[in-house]
Amino acid sequence: MRHNKKGRKFGREADHRKAMLKNLVISLLTHGRIETTVAKAKEMRSLAERVITYAKNNTVHHRRLAFAVLHNHQLVKKVFDEIGPKYANRPGGYTRILKTRFRRGDCAPMAIIELVEAEIETKTKADHITAADLDRD
Repeated sequence: MRHNKKGRKFGREADHRKAMLKNLVISLLTHGRIETTVAKAKEMRSLAERVITYAKNNTVHHRRLAFAVLHNHQLVKKVFDEIGPKYANRPGGYTRILKTRFRRGDCAPMAIIELVEAEIETKTKADHITAADLDRD
């Protein structure tokens, strides 16, 4: 039984695995969407969402925690100035995983992981016009 043994190992040692996941998060936050294997996408999702959650609270402590993952001052600035405020009212679920294809060489299932756009706003009354409303005029 695998009690208290979460996470995938990917056949790599701990340092290599942590570096790989950090690099995937850096690529995701830089480009907005990347293609990788399904297992890597599912594993890196928690790290990426943790960094975005740090960006929602703009303090020195959270910037240092994000820098521990990203290792790039310009990227930390981008995350805290652009990405974090977009998701200020969203309680989680900042990424989306879309399964795409099987890789040709080893038939590994591939997926696109992307940032969910935070432009989901409450609809205005003009958006809720129905056919009954049109008949009244």
